[in-house]
Amino acid sequence: MNDHLVLISGKSATGKSAAFRNLKDPAGVIYLNCENNKKLPFKSGFREQTITDPKKIEGIFVEAENHPAIHTIVIDSLTFMMDMYESIHVLTSPNTMKAWGDYAQFFKVLLSQYVANSTKNVIFTGHTLSITNEKTLDVETRVKVKGSLMNTGIESHFSTVISTKKVPITDLEPYKSKLLNITPQEEALGFKYVFQTQLTRNTIDEAIRSPMSMWDVSETFIDNDVQLVTDRLHEYYD
Repeated sequence: MNDHLVLISGKSATGKSAAFRNLKDPAGVIYLNCENNKKLPFKSGFREQTITDPKKIEGIFVEAENHPAIHTIVIDSLTFMMDMYESIHVLTSPNTMKAWGDYAQFFKVLLSQYVANSTKNVIFTGHTLSITNEKTLDVETRVKVKGSLMNTGIESHFSTVISTKKVPITDLEPYKSKLLNITPQEEALGFKYVFQTQLTRNTIDEAIRSPMSMWDVSETFIDNDVQLVTDRLHEYYD
């Protein structure tokens, strides 16, 4: 099992990709762009690769193990990765029933064999949507994929799931920690892009989760910075 695995979920334009800007030693980061080569919102210095077939990601994980200088693999995003798999391998298949089974198995094998056995930090992003649970009729916010994977929930495959948020400064006042720094520009704008690490009573419909005691209550909202998350994962597990 990879202890340094995290899913960053969130709606579009809430800071998922921008959160990678402070990753240490950027030359040791493999950034897998699954979003049609959409550019990062900053100059990265990462080893950027545009993914045109999700099946190639397995080989990238294998190759990364031969390079000690590589410390982090980013898949941006899981949502587009699975959409791409559908377009290339499901919709073009003469047997779509089998192809949908292969769709689910691709993700399960990627997580259980390649990610789980990786010695690198592994970070997935995922786009969320609010959907109605057909059994309970509750409205839930989840990373949206298709087929049987949606029934079990993508988030169930991750021990650490944090969410990107655009939060008014006034709502952040109860949360004081060294991991939450509000700049003068954010004060002037009246909001801040943050990570939410734990559930609150206003977000009980979301699948945010972390191991017990990983985050203090004061750290429910932290700076939108992936390096803070990877540092905490190493502190907690190592």
